[in-house]
Amino acid sequence: MTTVELRFSAQPEHVRTARLVAAAVARRAGVDEAVLDEVRLAVGEACSRAVGRHRSHGITSPIKVVLTEEDKTFSIEVGDEVPASGSDGSAGPAGGRAGEASDTGDITADGEDDMGLAVISGLVDDMEVSTTEEGGVIRMSWPKAQVTAQT
Repeated sequence: MTTVELRFSAQPEHVRTARLVAAAVARRAGVDEAVLDEVRLAVGEACSRAVGRHRSHGITSPIKVVLTEEDKTFSIEVGDEVPASGSDGSAGPAGGRAGEASDTGDITADGEDDMGLAVISGLVDDMEVSTTEEGGVIRMSWPKAQVTAQT
């Protein structure tokens, strides 16, 4: 299992760098070329969401992106440090999260957040969104391309 970890300050201009790194690592891990655009777009949306959450909550710590190559899959986790606003810190179902509308009280920001999650879910077959007391994480994975032996 190979892992690459990227941390960047919560600035929108760093999202492009995260996208480029994710695409390069995905290509090296063996993700099908036809899927690389989906990887790039999904990582861009997830990182933009994390940057927006950090900035709206005044958090200065970096965004964390972990890219992992496993036997048959390539996975990416994008984490922020915005804690769940619910009292128990439990995560909602895939595509949802605890404390949805009460994080900032700003309906526009929540709408954009939901839109970003909807875009990601359309690009990724396997996605999980969780929020705990330590922060939120979007986990995404893609299958690696099958190598066929030629005779």
